[in-house]
Amino acid sequence: MEYIKHYIDIVAIVMEAIGVLIIFIGSLIAIFKFIIAYKNNAHQAYTNLRQAVGKAILLGLEILIAADIMYTIVTEPTLESVFILGVIVLIRTFLSLSLQVELEGRFPWQKAKNP
Repeated sequence: MEYIKHYIDIVAIVMEAIGVLIIFIGSLIAIFKFIIAYKNNAHQAYTNLRQAVGKAILLGLEILIAADIMYTIVTEPTLESVFILGVIVLIRTFLSLSLQVELEGRFPWQKAKNP
């Protein structure tokens, strides 16, 4: 069993790194596109920058939550580790929900408005 725990721990660490890289690279790409588009329409470029950075953060947070869950499964399940995982998931879920409302202007369970 220790053999499997070791590999799951490695996978969780890799997932955390991927989540951080997604946020970092997504933000860099968004900034690069912003710089290019700023000359034509500054307001639209800013809006696109916010949308792109928000999407990168959302995707990165989802992957980080998955990594936290994997890491908690591998460690000795104590009441403290489960509590810490719960708090981390709550905070990241709140951030994800807030970002999604900011990006789309509605909650995920609400129907999209027809244009």
